[in-house]
Amino acid sequence: MSSLYDIFGIPFGYLMSWIYKLIPNYAVAIIIFTLVTKILLFPVNYKTQKDAARMRLLQPKLQKIQKSFANNQQRMLEEQQKLYQQEGVNQMASCLPMMIQFFLLFGVIDVVYKPITHILHISKSVRNAAIERASQIATEFGIVNGGRAISSGDLRNELYTMEALNNHPDKFSDIAENFLNAVSEFSEKFTIFGANLGKTPTLHPEVWNSEAVVLALIPFLAGLAQLLVSIYSMIHQKKTNPVPQAGGGCMWGMMLGMPLLSVWWGFTFPAGVGFYWIWSSVFSFLITFALNLYFTNERVAEINEKEKKKALAYAEKHPGKKTFMQKMMETSAAYNDAASAVQNNNGEKMSRSEQNKVDSDALKAARRRMAEKYGDSYEDDNK
Repeated sequence: MSSLYDIFGIPFGYLMSWIYKLIPNYAVAIIIFTLVTKILLFPVNYKTQKDAARMRLLQPKLQKIQKSFANNQQRMLEEQQKLYQQEGVNQMASCLPMMIQFFLLFGVIDVVYKPITHILHISKSVRNAAIERASQIATEFGIVNGGRAISSGDLRNELYTMEALNNHPDKFSDIAENFLNAVSEFSEKFTIFGANLGKTPTLHPEVWNSEAVVLALIPFLAGLAQLLVSIYSMIHQKKTNPVPQAGGGCMWGMMLGMPLLSVWWGFTFPAGVGFYWIWSSVFSFLITFALNLYFTNERVAEINEKEKKKALAYAEKHPGKKTFMQKMMETSAAYNDAASAVQNNNGEKMSRSEQNKVDSDALKAARRRMAEKYGDSYEDDNK
C-alpha cells in the first residue's frame, strides 16, 4: 500500500510544488492542483460521457433482446455483447474514471501527509533528524501524537513534526538546511481561514474554537459537493432514460452512498484531503454539466454512426478478435457445459467434496477448451 502513495505522490508532489511556488498559499494551490488534474483527465471524462450517451441510443435494442431471450440468460448476454461490438460501445467505460479518481486520491493523500518532502524538498537525512526530534518532544511533553513516540514509518510523521515545531520551535534551531525557518514559514500558509490543513477534523475537539469549526465543516462540505453531483446525475439519468433499468436500485444506492462516504473520508484523513475532495466534486459537476449540454441527441446520433463504421472496419480487419467480455462469457458457457456433462453422467446426489471436484474438473475443461480455441497454452497445475 505504501508503494502506491510513493508512485502517485512523487509526480503529484512536483506538480503541487510548482503550483505552490507560483501561488504560495496551500489552500489555493490545492484548488489549482485539482483543476489541473481535471483538465488532464478531460479526455477520459469526454469518452466516458460519449459512451454513456451512445448507450442511451441502444436502450430500445437492448430491451428488445431482453424480452426475446428472457428465459435464456446466456443467450441474452451473448446477443447484448454482439450488439455492443457492432456498435463499438464499451459498457465498462464508466468504471475507468472511478478507478483513476481512486488512484489520484493516493497521490493527494501523500502530498498532504508529506509537505516537508514534496513542497519544501528537504533531504531525507534532515527529515529523519527532525522526526526523531519531534518524537522526543511528543514523549516528553505529551502534546503531539497523544504523547507516543513518532515512527519514521508513520504516514503522518511529517505533520506531527510540523505540529511539534509549532509548539517548540527552539528545539529545532540546530537542524540543518534552515529547517526551522522553512517549516515555520510554510506552516503559516498551510491553512485555510486559520485552520491547519494537516489536522484531521473531529466532532469532539478539546476546544470548539474557530479552527475546530472550520475543520469540522470540511467533511460536510465534501459530502454536500458529492451530493450535488449525485443528485444531478440521477436527474439527468431519469430525464434521458426514464425506463427503469436492471440494477438501477443498486446504482442509485451508490450515488446516495458516495456523499456519506465523502463525509466519512473527511473525518478520517487530514483536512487537506477533504478540501481537495470538495473541489474535485465541484469541478466534476461543472465538467459533467458542460458535456451533457454538448452531447445533444443530434450530435450523439452523428457520433454513433462514425463509431459504428470504425467498429465495422476493425471487425473486418480482425475477424477472430474477441473482446475481454466475450472471452469471459464463452469461458462461463464452456464451464456450464462441462459441469452439466459431468453431472449428467452421474445423476446421484453428490457430497460437498465430490461437488468441489466436479466444479474443479469443469473449470479445467473450460480453460482447456478456451485455450485451444484461441491458440493459447494451458498447463494443468495438478499434473
